[in-house]
Amino acid sequence: MKVSVIIPAAGLGTRMGRSAPEKEGISRKQFMLLNGSPILIHTIRKFVSSPSVTEIVVALRSEDLSWAADLFKSQGLSHHVRTVEGGESRQQSVENALATIGDDTDLVAVHDAVRPFIRRETIEKVIHEAAEHGAAIVGIVPVDTVKQVHRNKVRATLPRERLILTQTPQVFQLKLLREAFEKARQDLFIGTDESSLVERLEQVEVSVVLGTDRNIKITKPSDMDLARLYLMLENSALELSH
Repeated sequence: MKVSVIIPAAGLGTRMGRSAPEKEGISRKQFMLLNGSPILIHTIRKFVSSPSVTEIVVALRSEDLSWAADLFKSQGLSHHVRTVEGGESRQQSVENALATIGDDTDLVAVHDAVRPFIRRETIEKVIHEAAEHGAAIVGIVPVDTVKQVHRNKVRATLPRERLILTQTPQVFQLKLLREAFEKARQDLFIGTDESSLVERLEQVEVSVVLGTDRNIKITKPSDMDLARLYLMLENSALELSH
C-alpha cells in the first residue's frame, strides 16, 4: 500500500506575532524553533518514522522552497521529503500537492505543519482505518460543555458524546480526495478541513480515530510553552524506552 502525506506549510502564521530567527523575513509559526529545530522538522520526523508512509510532500511559499530544501537535506530528510509550491490558502496548497501525487498512490494523509506531537501509533491507526473504510480522521471528545449560540445568546446545549474536536492527520483514498477537491472548486466551496470537502460527496462515512490532548496545533505564543513541555516529556519517554 502506498501512502502519501501532504503537509501544507505555506501559511503566514499571523496569530503567532513573532518571527523565526533562522531565516530573515520569515514570520511563520512552522519555522519557529522548538528545542533548536523548526516545528516543521519535528512534525516531518513523526511521519518519517512511520512504516506505512511512502512519501511526504510539503507545500511551501515559493520564496521558501530553496531554503527548505537545504534545511531538509541538512536534517537528513531529503530522501523522504519533496516540496511543492503552495497557494494562498490551505485548501489551495493541499490541492497543489495533490496534483503531484502519482496515480498508483492508495491513500493520502493531510497533516498540519504545526502538530509535531502526533503519536506514531495514531498515524498507523488512522491509515489502517482509511484503508478499510475510505476516509478517516483523528479527533478528541471535548471535555468542556459545548453551547450553540446566536448573537451571544444560548440556543442549545450540545451532547458532548456526539461531538469531536477534529485534529490531523486526515486520511482518504486518493480518488475520493481528488473528487472532493474537484467538486469544491466547481462549487467555489471553501472548507475548514479536508474532511468537510469529502463529506459533501456523500459517498463514504468518515471514520474517527481517537487522538490525544497532546496533539496540539501550535498557533499562538502561549502554545510554545506547552510544546516545550510536551517535547521534554516525549524525549524523556524515549530515553526510558532505550
